[in-house]
Amino acid sequence: MRTQVLGDLVLGRGHPTYGPVAVGLCILASFVIGSVNPAAIIARLLRRDLRGSGSGNPGATNAGRVLGTGWGIAVGLLDVLKGYLPTLLLTPRTSGPLVGVCAAAAVLGHIWSPFLRGRGGKGVATTLGALLAMAPWLALVVVVVFVVGIVAWRTTGKASILASVVLVVVGVVVAATSQWPSMRWPGAWSALLGLIVLLRHHRNLRAWGRLARA
Repeated sequence: MRTQVLGDLVLGRGHPTYGPVAVGLCILASFVIGSVNPAAIIARLLRRDLRGSGSGNPGATNAGRVLGTGWGIAVGLLDVLKGYLPTLLLTPRTSGPLVGVCAAAAVLGHIWSPFLRGRGGKGVATTLGALLAMAPWLALVVVVVFVVGIVAWRTTGKASILASVVLVVVGVVVAATSQWPSMRWPGAWSALLGLIVLLRHHRNLRAWGRLARA
């Protein structure tokens, strides 16, 4: 009985039979998948150095800036898949916290990749991929807000921060007010993912704070 209750709490009702080892492997696999950095791999194949060019960030925006728009789009799509596939495939028929844990693991792997000595991208595209698998309607909200930010400011940094703020707010509201667990968990984890992306943009936020005070 205790095992069943714990399984419902961690994995959600109607979950498949996952033991502690299987849960750990799901989380580890999500982190490793997220850690694989397409921008760095493509740049190396093209004999370019992203860390020494542009913003130095091994993500889709800098890849587009340094390698070309086409490569930037390709990197962005691959980064989205890094968040989508672990969240969708490693937690089948699961609606509980494990989905969010795997999503967060993929995003954290992207941000702090052991293959890049703890460096990585800012997690925007990987977060979008996780949302597409976990809460597609929230992903749509994020995309719309991001596009509005791009139109207003013409910079992905500000657009990403705006989208992250909205994601945190909407996620918290959904988690706090929804009567259905299938909505509360995605809301809570989406808010956490938005907060992670915001924290990853701390340099941008500090720079804009200095400009505002100047």
